[in-house]
Amino acid sequence: MTSGSQATCAAAFSFVRQNYRSGSSVRENGGMADREPNSQLDWPHARLRKHADYQRVYQAGRKQSSSSMSYFFRLRAADELSPFYAGPRVGLTAGRVLGKAVERTRIKRRMREAARANLLLLPQYADVVLHPRRTVLTMEFSRLEREVAKIFSAVSVQSGQGSRQNKVAET
Repeated sequence: MTSGSQATCAAAFSFVRQNYRSGSSVRENGGMADREPNSQLDWPHARLRKHADYQRVYQAGRKQSSSSMSYFFRLRAADELSPFYAGPRVGLTAGRVLGKAVERTRIKRRMREAARANLLLLPQYADVVLHPRRTVLTMEFSRLEREVAKIFSAVSVQSGQGSRQNKVAET
């Protein structure tokens, strides 16, 4: 790579980064992608990652249970919203009691996919932490998805927001 192409590449990278930070889509600025960074289906941003976020959910929420997992949830205030993402967020835990690392990783992969598929059922400002039981490892995936959907719908009802799908159907 010559120094001229390095400068061009660096300029293009800063252009993309600036557009991502400003919240505008790349298509509005002449790019090829039409996805906005704060999209509601933006799964990487819809995950709880920081320890402090998990602690806020644990302190504000009550432990609730379903047949194959327990969960906590809380609604965020408007001043707690991330500048890039204002949708629901989901956190997963898998302690050593669930098995060896291979089994815990498989449980987390299955839970992530089930949560991602049902993310729209959560209220916009909800934070949910899911604690799976060992049965998640062997249960049918369709059953796991139904259970996560049921939990997310219960969170929506308990928060007083109703599910988004019901609101969309009404309009």
